[in-house]
Amino acid sequence: MKAVIFDLDGVLCTTDKYHYYAWKNIADGLGIYFDEEINNRLRGVSRMESLNIILECGKLEVSEEEKLELAKRKNKIYRRLLENLTPRDISEGAVETIDKLRAAGLKLAVGSSSKNTPFILERLGLANYFDAISDGNNISRSKPYPEVFLKAAQMLGLESGECLVVEDALSGVVAAHEAGMLCACVGDAAKAGAGDYNMRSISELLDIVLKRGE
Repeated sequence: MKAVIFDLDGVLCTTDKYHYYAWKNIADGLGIYFDEEINNRLRGVSRMESLNIILECGKLEVSEEEKLELAKRKNKIYRRLLENLTPRDISEGAVETIDKLRAAGLKLAVGSSSKNTPFILERLGLANYFDAISDGNNISRSKPYPEVFLKAAQMLGLESGECLVVEDALSGVVAAHEAGMLCACVGDAAKAGAGDYNMRSISELLDIVLKRGE
C-alpha cells in the first residue's frame, strides 16, 4: 500500500446539513417534499444526479436549461453556507491520522465528486495536505463510476492496487472496488459492512495500513 485516497464529505468533514438546507430550499420552491431520508440518497453522487433524484421524487419534469439553473441556485446557497466552515469542522482524528500516514511514507490524495472540493479544503485549512486532488472539476462521471479514484491514482503515479480508498457512502465503495482498490469505510458504509475494512473512526486507519505493510 503506497497511497490513501480520502473521500471528502463524510470522511474528512461533514457538510450534510448544508447540503440538506440547500436542497430543501430548492425542493420547497418546486413544491416537492424533501426530508433527511431523501437527502441521504444524495450522498456521494453529483449535483445533477442529486437534482434528478429530487425531481423524480416529485414526479416533476423540467427542461435541461431549468435543471442547470436549479443546480446553479442550489450551489450558490450551499457555497454561502460553507462560509461557516472552519478547521474545527474537520472530522475528529483526521489531521493526526493524515500526519502519521505521511510520516509513514504514504502518498495522500482526495477523491471527491464535489466541484466545491478546493473551496472546502481551503476553509478547513487542509489545502496543502495532499499530493493530489481529484474531484468533480476533472471528471465526467461521478461515483459510483470509478473515474475519480482512477484519476487520483494516475496523479500520484501509482497503480490502482497500490491505493486504499477511505469512504463513507455506498456509491463511493462501489467506485473504489470498480477501480480495483480496497476500501476502508466509516459512517453509513461501515455500518452496512460494505468495506474491506469497516472502522468506527478514521483513527483506526493507520493500524490497517501498517498491518498490511508488515
